[in-house]
Amino acid sequence: MLWVKSLHIVFVASWFAGLFYLPRIFVNLAMVPAESQAERERLLLMARKLLRFTTVLALPALVLGLWLWLGYGIGQGPGNGWLHAKLVVVVLALGYHHACGAILKKFMRGAPSRSHIWYRWFNEVPVVLMLAAVILVVVKPF
Repeated sequence: MLWVKSLHIVFVASWFAGLFYLPRIFVNLAMVPAESQAERERLLLMARKLLRFTTVLALPALVLGLWLWLGYGIGQGPGNGWLHAKLVVVVLALGYHHACGAILKKFMRGAPSRSHIWYRWFNEVPVVLMLAAVILVVVKPF
């Protein structure tokens, strides 16, 4: 079980590293001047590759988490409300991941984007999600 747990932590941290950086690319894309097509294309290429890589990292993180939950019974039984809260955080992280993909598609279409300030705030969401998940798993407040 410790091998599965260790790999789960590594893949979750790697997945979140991508979720931390991808919106930072969105900040830069929102700030690219209209006449700077080469810079825009370079940032779009980086964002596409990072989203693909981040998605690949999310899959084993989820599979290993399910393995811990269903295979080893982690979080099952009374007094394990922390796991239900963590599962909500996981669903929110998946939604955020999906939202990043939708935002990237808008940038690729050249659709009007939000301001770079909005993307800076959007960039903080995965920090809050990871903080919540770590506190729920380590502290197990309920």
